[in-house]
Amino acid sequence: MDGWRRVHWVLFAVVSASFFLDGVLFSLVPTTIFLLPDLAQNATVIFAVNSIAFMLGAAALGRLGDVVGRRLGLITSLAIYTAGALWFALAYWAGTLDLAVAVLSTSLINFGVGGEVGPAYAALAEFAPPRRRGAALMLAANFWNIGAAAIAALALQYAELAADPHTAVFYTFLTAVALAALVLVARLHIPESPRWLAARGREAEAKALVEKYGVEPPPREEERKSLSGYWGRVAVFAAAFTAQLLTYNIAAYYLPYARGFAYGADLAPLNVAAANAGAVAGAFLLLPIIDRSRRLAFLSAFVGGLATAIALAAVHGVAAQLYLAVLFLNLVFSEWAWAAVSVLEAELFPTAVRSTAVGIVTASAWLINAAAVFTEGVLGAGPFFALLTALWALGAAVAAIWYVKGVESAGRRLEELV
Repeated sequence: MDGWRRVHWVLFAVVSASFFLDGVLFSLVPTTIFLLPDLAQNATVIFAVNSIAFMLGAAALGRLGDVVGRRLGLITSLAIYTAGALWFALAYWAGTLDLAVAVLSTSLINFGVGGEVGPAYAALAEFAPPRRRGAALMLAANFWNIGAAAIAALALQYAELAADPHTAVFYTFLTAVALAALVLVARLHIPESPRWLAARGREAEAKALVEKYGVEPPPREEERKSLSGYWGRVAVFAAAFTAQLLTYNIAAYYLPYARGFAYGADLAPLNVAAANAGAVAGAFLLLPIIDRSRRLAFLSAFVGGLATAIALAAVHGVAAQLYLAVLFLNLVFSEWAWAAVSVLEAELFPTAVRSTAVGIVTASAWLINAAAVFTEGVLGAGPFFALLTALWALGAAVAAIWYVKGVESAGRRLEELV
């Protein structure tokens, strides 16, 4: 990547590992709950409460990332979700995992994972050179999908190796805890963002980091310590991200547990794996576009997502292999949509409130996601395919408006965009 130094690669690697771990942790429950009949019958409640926890974590820890810094924000979120995963694993192993403990422990996981987004996006956006910022953010976030696909495949492997579901679930969660410990070690060695330090008035520390790593000093940015004047952007990105998030979560995670789903809950691990494999592929297919035109990437993502959502509804009930193939294609465009929105929200807010803004956009979408999960339990699979199509259509409309009237941020410095 043009203009990158060793420190950029280190930060990219750590943030990518963070998103990999986020994908692992977020996918733990959807990929294992079918093995636990007592919990599976309450899957809708667990998923909905988890979504609320994710929303609260995004808002609270997004703000924390602007107050204490990107580095400490990431360390805090990791400590929270590691504690949640360990709590679930130990409670299950000890035989004390009832519905209340399952909801609380998995919600703690989701609170921490939600809190990653703001400081992670901000850290990478503020360090990355303008010409490759889009690719860096997109590829790092794509490791969420790699982590989700990996843990789904691993959960299947554990289930085959262990005749006892008790052992398979425990090993799956213990694997996530071990990965978290490795990521913690890596996070302790990442530098703070010089832009954040400068925005907080810590000019000497910012200068010292610039000299230490040989990176370009942050240009002086007009002091903006609130989101006043930026709520329009928040609304646009929140609408687009809500459409992308709901379609992704419902198609990849929640539909196998919906009433009337043609293939049953046993398809859940394969469903998660196929969906996230498509998302992984999507990031690489978007590479030629993302740093040429954000507006084109945004629009093409939602148009492609709408077309494949219609196809997904059409093949539901046919052979499971065909359904999974179309799901794979739909998630290619879902990844495009996620990447396009994520890059824009990481770029188009002032440094002093960047993490907060990303957290608010994320929290808004996850609040609506929680309501959608409860609705899924009422509507069942059929009406939800119609909702998927409608959401993709909403996203396409928002993207079309942005294509005509929005800011083109590809290749431009952050200070030019606020």
